[in-house]
Amino acid sequence: MRGLISVDELRTLVDADEIDTVVVGFTDHYGRLHGKRFDAEFFLDGADTHGTHACSYLLTVDMNMEPIPGYTYANWEKGYGDFHMVPDISTLRIADWLSGTAIVLCDVKDEHTGELVSVAPRSILRKQLQLAAEMGYSAMAASELEYFIYEDSYRSAAADGYANLQPVGWYIEDYHLLQGTREEPYNAAVRRHLARSGIPVETSKGEFGRGQHEMNVRYAETLDMADRHVLMKQCMKETADAMGMAITFMAKPDAAEAGSSCHIHVSLWKDDTNAFPGDISLPPLLVSDEFRWFLGGWMDKMSELIVFFAPTINSYKRFQDGSWAPTRIAWSHDNRTAGFRIVGDGAGLRIECRVPGADVNPYLAYAAMLAAGLDGIANQIEPPGIFEGDVYAAAELPQVPRTMRDGLELFAESEFAKRVFGADVHEHYRHFFEVELEAYDKAVTDWERKRYFEQI
Repeated sequence: MRGLISVDELRTLVDADEIDTVVVGFTDHYGRLHGKRFDAEFFLDGADTHGTHACSYLLTVDMNMEPIPGYTYANWEKGYGDFHMVPDISTLRIADWLSGTAIVLCDVKDEHTGELVSVAPRSILRKQLQLAAEMGYSAMAASELEYFIYEDSYRSAAADGYANLQPVGWYIEDYHLLQGTREEPYNAAVRRHLARSGIPVETSKGEFGRGQHEMNVRYAETLDMADRHVLMKQCMKETADAMGMAITFMAKPDAAEAGSSCHIHVSLWKDDTNAFPGDISLPPLLVSDEFRWFLGGWMDKMSELIVFFAPTINSYKRFQDGSWAPTRIAWSHDNRTAGFRIVGDGAGLRIECRVPGADVNPYLAYAAMLAAGLDGIANQIEPPGIFEGDVYAAAELPQVPRTMRDGLELFAESEFAKRVFGADVHEHYRHFFEVELEAYDKAVTDWERKRYFEQI
């Protein structure tokens, strides 16, 4: 694929003075990339195979990079040693948005045992993909990422407390080509950079908010898609920064605007064939047992795994009736009011889950999706009946958890999560989300000042 390169091709580019830097990275719990920049010649002297090291505290920090006590994996008592960053050379590619740079993603491994660090997001997804393979399946996936674009730079936005930002559009622009043209200097640059970096783009389009857009890259095997998702966000942020602009992947950056989603599309494959089509009639669909049970398992476990689909305080502000975001757990055919929308047919039949917001960590979301769906197949969990009509108006349907506190309570009590992810991973992420919730509970917000400063 254009943009993806081998080590030998990298060596040729280095010798030709076209590449001088290699970025080596991995993601933290938030889905942010961390890592190092290598001199390209030094990288080729052995780092391409042996990798490098980074401090274990990076899997225990909060959003502000403060090491948080209470983690078993790494802490002050253990001295915050190193873990091993091992490049996955299949991800090596040109980083077209950066001058003279290649980038490669890493697995995080234990410094002493060489085993994958169980609490690292990419490790968690790898474990579920291995389980799928043992059951005879692979999975194809795609992320549809939405985002808001602002004329303000990141630095000026921070200086102003992220208030009164100027979106690039000034009216709702869903599929709107005139507004889209105004935003082309940014979106076109991103499309070109991604395509030249081995991340094929399908389309970009205006969304329902002012200055809101969506970028769709081509579906891929699930680990590859999660990698594309992470690199896409990095490219988009760094491109905006270079242009003196800002974008956000917050799920709900403005109470007056639509939220930003990350609809994830998934199909299960066996023997190079989509396993979801079949001869079972669920009008208007013809599906397989695997489809029914995978969907049933995913829906059954959605609430107790919600923190992997809605990982921030802000995620839950998006779940509002009539907002294009789901508020109840139901499935339907080509119905945008349902949390699980079934689209495509034949080899293209797939499940679109509309629950995640743009703030999602793709490794964790895809791992949770696979864990729940494969459990559905293993235990033949039937989905509820297909829903027709306005899901927002169906008060009898179970609700998506409406706050992080609600979701965290379900996750903390989930024996399923402990079993499928491991007790160490469950405890680690329970603590991670508790810390996020505690930070919010302590914060004094602009909403409080505006509401109470004078009137109380």
